[in-house]
Amino acid sequence: MRRTSRALAVTALVACALTGVAAGPAAASTDVLLPHPGPEGLLWVEEQTGDGGAVSGGAWEGLPTVLTVACEGGGEVRVTMSQETETAAFSVDCPAGEAGVGSVTMAPGVVRSGSFVIAVDASADDIRWALTVTQPES
Repeated sequence: MRRTSRALAVTALVACALTGVAAGPAAASTDVLLPHPGPEGLLWVEEQTGDGGAVSGGAWEGLPTVLTVACEGGGEVRVTMSQETETAAFSVDCPAGEAGVGSVTMAPGVVRSGSFVIAVDASADDIRWALTVTQPES
């Protein structure tokens, strides 16, 4: 319960902060693509360009896992999540001047307890992207 209340408070604060941020198309290149995921977050990559990825631990197989990627700059990114074998894969279109967002939700048990690897393959070196991995309690 306490974790959910904190997550709602963080979400409300982020929503209020983002209300005044979207000044126009030119603002996208200086804005945060994805806000911090709060207490349900396992991983947050605030911003990268081109190909990249991340490694993290702390996943728990008793909760669903949500992988979200946002990107901009023209082109697309291909995202894969693995734990010895591929657990998720999807692509996100990355429009110029605004963020494209893609997400996949994996049922409890798909992501096993422990570490995981996420790879991001960008179609161009100047594509800007961010990602989060969360395990919501509800």
